Amino acid sequence: MKTREALAVSFLPEAGSPPVEWVIAEAPVGYEAAVAEMETRAALIADGLAAERVWLVEHPALYTAGTSAKDEDLLTPERFPVHRTGRGGQFTYHGPGQRVAYVMLDLKRREPDLRRFVAALEAWLIGTLDQFNIRGERREERVGVWVRRPEKGAGVEDKIAALGIRVRRWVSFHGISLNVEPELSHFDGIVPCGIAGHGVTSLVDLGLPLTMPEVDSVLRAQFEQVFGTTVVPG
Repeated sequence: MKTREALAVSFLPEAGSPPVEWVIAEAPVGYEAAVAEMETRAALIADGLAAERVWLVEHPALYTAGTSAKDEDLLTPERFPVHRTGRGGQFTYHGPGQRVAYVMLDLKRREPDLRRFVAALEAWLIGTLDQFNIRGERREERVGVWVRRPEKGAGVEDKIAALGIRVRRWVSFHGISLNVEPELSHFDGIVPCGIAGHGVTSLVDLGLPLTMPEVDSVLRAQFEQVFGTTVVPG
């Protein structure tokens, strides 16, 4: 079986497909409202009634539990609201300073292959980090994007971006999160993604005090490299 890195070629749509809508929320979005919006949009895309969309949001501080989450990985359940969700994966944190990108794509227009889709999402994140001279890496045994931290010790790695997706009728929703400048101590209330023994980092923690609009601009350019053209809806 090929590694995800070997699968991470472009994930472009078939010829003649319209561009993907690129939408940025201007204010924090509640998690339940976001899920409802995604599910509605995904159903419309599956029915051919709406364009594909990437929706960039920030959430208030909260924890989410994916379909593989283990109760013992929620260390401080009273700290923030906990939302049980249908995405893949385990526990993660969302909050201010973290860019969440919800990716609603019709995989039938590209390729109905979930491993390739995950690899393409990772390639998008790795390409984005590369533009900031950060080497993001995959780990076959761990989903997400990692950076080596030799200054912390031999073999130390921190997670900078997470993935969690769901697919219904071959339309994806949920997506990725990239740590720009979140409060990293908020991850202490969970075992992030069920992976113990590794840390969490952010662009600011790595010495890059970037604004969210600066990150969004690079995310969009790198998304187009992997998934095709985008348009801001009028």
